[in-house]
Amino acid sequence: MRYLLIILVAWLPLLAAAVEFDEHTRTMVLGRAVQVLEDPGGQALIQDVSSAAMAAAFRPLQADALNAGFSSSAFWLKVELLYRPQNLAIHRDWLLDVAYPPLDYVDLYLPDASGQLQLAVRTGDMLPFASRQIRQNSYLFALPLHPGEAMTLYLRVAGHGSIQVPLNLWSSHAFLEMQPSRIYVWGLSYGVLFGLLVYNLFIYFGVRDRSYLYYLMYIASFGFYQVSVNGTGVEFLWPNSPWWTNAATPFLVSASVFFACQFSRTFLQTPRLGEWVDWLLRLVMGAAVGVMLLSLLPDCTIALRLVTALVMLFAVVILSAGIVALKKGVSLARYFVVAWSIFLLGSLIHGLMLIGYLPNTVFTLYIWQICSALEVALLSLALAARINLMRAQQAQTLLEAGQALEQLNLELATSNRLKDEFLATLTHELRTPMNGVIGSLELMETVELSEELAQYQQTAAGSAQDMMGMINGILTLTELQAGRLHAEQQPFSVARLFAQLHRQFLPAAQAKGLALLVAREAQLPDDLLGDAARLRQCLECLLDNAIKFTREGSIQLRAGAEYGPNGDAWLLLDVIDSGIGFDCKHASTLYQCFFQVDGSMTREHGGLGIGLAICRQLIELQGGQLSHQSMPGQGSRFTLRLPLRFGQYVSLPLKQNAIN
Repeated sequence: MRYLLIILVAWLPLLAAAVEFDEHTRTMVLGRAVQVLEDPGGQALIQDVSSAAMAAAFRPLQADALNAGFSSSAFWLKVELLYRPQNLAIHRDWLLDVAYPPLDYVDLYLPDASGQLQLAVRTGDMLPFASRQIRQNSYLFALPLHPGEAMTLYLRVAGHGSIQVPLNLWSSHAFLEMQPSRIYVWGLSYGVLFGLLVYNLFIYFGVRDRSYLYYLMYIASFGFYQVSVNGTGVEFLWPNSPWWTNAATPFLVSASVFFACQFSRTFLQTPRLGEWVDWLLRLVMGAAVGVMLLSLLPDCTIALRLVTALVMLFAVVILSAGIVALKKGVSLARYFVVAWSIFLLGSLIHGLMLIGYLPNTVFTLYIWQICSALEVALLSLALAARINLMRAQQAQTLLEAGQALEQLNLELATSNRLKDEFLATLTHELRTPMNGVIGSLELMETVELSEELAQYQQTAAGSAQDMMGMINGILTLTELQAGRLHAEQQPFSVARLFAQLHRQFLPAAQAKGLALLVAREAQLPDDLLGDAARLRQCLECLLDNAIKFTREGSIQLRAGAEYGPNGDAWLLLDVIDSGIGFDCKHASTLYQCFFQVDGSMTREHGGLGIGLAICRQLIELQGGQLSHQSMPGQGSRFTLRLPLRFGQYVSLPLKQNAIN
């Protein structure tokens, strides 16, 4: 009895029923009809495994797909097919599909005309893409099935990575009908990744945030991994590079981990969360670099085995970093945690499938890619939320800065007002003793003095007048800035004004050997209306500057009139010198307070740098304009242009007679 049981056990696999199908069959999952033999040494030949002695070594698969995990063994799969069409007039072609592109070696053995098993096709991703019988990303074989005849086929698979063999039978027309939907699904997947890549690329160019750059590199690495693991890469991008076909998967996954860690560090600002969080992420980045280097070796078996552990470690660390950020009040971390939780779930299921703890199904095979796509989309939302948060923070910062600036402006205005009031008070107070000094010095001129004392008196009188001029200038400037100065309309004599100016500046001009020429157009009335005091102050400033900056030649003070076509008239006063001149590029700053065209002139001639600023404001206060013409080394010409108002003895308009 014992020997009978042994014989039954030995012959039981041979008695397994063949898989029957007819012309109406579109596709079948062959997993549970497959018998499997593991060849640990990988040395068995087809003659060995197909012999009667080895029949008992085959075991039923009892699953939809073979999942041996990471194994260095070769695996033989045996399945018997029986095609029983109900209508012999209907012809069908049949295809065997091994839907796992990362397999390194796939050998198909079919019986020949004499019934002997022969190698029909040898392919795998360790061979060029041209070795495939049918040009597809998966391994597709044509089966010569005849109606009513059973055929036993053998499939040998081996590889350095995870051994997954989902075996399916397709009718050719059903397979072709399935292709559009397959292309649409992959096109949608790649399109989403490409769209997110382009979208974030434009955002990066706009905001120049390094987080977007690392995120772009992560999407690109992950996208190319999808292309590699789905067989699209070997089909279209690198069909003649078997080495890169194997190395691409661990290399691109490790690159994705590296850039995802760097993105997380900048997005969450992990150095602020805690040194240990940042240290863990850098540790994972170092491990990713190590796996990338290992994947570039001729034999990438170690990299293929380590990359799964790397992904699991990465998912746990990055999720922990997100939870820490969430607990510390980082509002954007909620997107981060949800995204990487989905990624961790997909990685866990896919990883357990790769190492053989979960069966190979459509769900376990593609769950990681689905979860990764969701994770990428959620991270894009997180980045968009970050932009909104940055805008809100920027708006708040601008608001606070505007309020602070407004407060500073108020304080500055108050400070300027107090300064102007102080300067006005100070100059008023200084004028009283200075008037006393000047008056005393003038009285000394009536007393007979020695030659030495007379010289001292003249020096003191000149210095006192200069001091009084600076005090008056500062007082005028402060009153102008405070808006307390107004133009007065009083009759004055042009001739008397010019005579006073000639008498005042003639000694200074003669001391430098300069000629001081005063001219008035003959047809210009002598009696005019205007603010003579302010006009004199402007002319004093211009004449003083002309004498200061002229070494030889002459100074001219000229008066004339200009008449417009509408009956309006203008008084023109020109101060012309033959001095050093200046470059017109300084015109925009020439009339600013405390500005000097040449700082060295201040040391040589003195001055506060407020004269021209006061002149322009005083002339504009009277409704006029101050303009200039100058060239370096050729002198300068300043022109005062004021509305011409005649005195009480002049009633008729004058004809145009401009000064040339």
